[in-house]
Amino acid sequence: MSGGIELLAYGTAAVCGLMFVLWLIHLPLRNASVVDPGWAGGLALLAVVYAIGGGGDPLRSGMMAAMAGVWGLRLASYLLFTRVIGHPEEGRYVQLRRQWGGNLPLKFLLFFQFQAILCVVLSVPFLLPALNRHPGLSVLEYSAAGLWALALLGETVADSQLRRFKADPANRGKTCRVGLWRYSRHPNYFFEWLIWVSFAFFASASPYGYLAWSAPLLMLYFLFRLTGIPATEAQALRTKGEDYRRYQQTTSVFVPWFPRKPEAAEDPS
Repeated sequence: MSGGIELLAYGTAAVCGLMFVLWLIHLPLRNASVVDPGWAGGLALLAVVYAIGGGGDPLRSGMMAAMAGVWGLRLASYLLFTRVIGHPEEGRYVQLRRQWGGNLPLKFLLFFQFQAILCVVLSVPFLLPALNRHPGLSVLEYSAAGLWALALLGETVADSQLRRFKADPANRGKTCRVGLWRYSRHPNYFFEWLIWVSFAFFASASPYGYLAWSAPLLMLYFLFRLTGIPATEAQALRTKGEDYRRYQQTTSVFVPWFPRKPEAAEDPS
């Protein structure tokens, strides 16, 4: 694994450099939302760096890089056009500015670099296949690629449905309940997490593959405890109020499921 540690060092330098550039860009824009596409793009960058420098089987490392690259670049472009270009700073980061008070440039620099380190920690599923020299792919790896394709399709559909809903001026201040959003309050997060599960399954076929499961577990923690669902729902309640509270009462928070009747909902979470 000594080669893996050296490769991790190269990857860390690359993604920290990317986040530093994005931090510089965000200063005149006063829009920290650039960190979101940077996070997705940073993970895609790490997958490519590992595939090039890992020395593993070209088919395996190339497939992992392709899966991570397609996912990361799709998500990065979606976030760039829906949260950054032509948009004000997202409410989560506006709230952070209020909470942090003074010395914001330094605090946001640390925040951007924390995102870079998080990318490195989450990139373990990309690293392990890149170091695996065993030729050919296993049934587990092909199955993981199939799961990845289904999850990517689900995330793409969820993002597209939300984008179309927000584009209609008549929906301003309303909660999206169309398509997949009728069955989950966060279908994009669910399919995003499922993509990480597919990455972990793919990496499980390589030596030390059990380490890859730290990524979907960490993603689940972030989604439910830190910057994912709690921050998103707090912002939705600030902007949509009672309409979103009714949505919470009837709709599954994460795993898509049939809506409940309002009078049957006891736990809004």
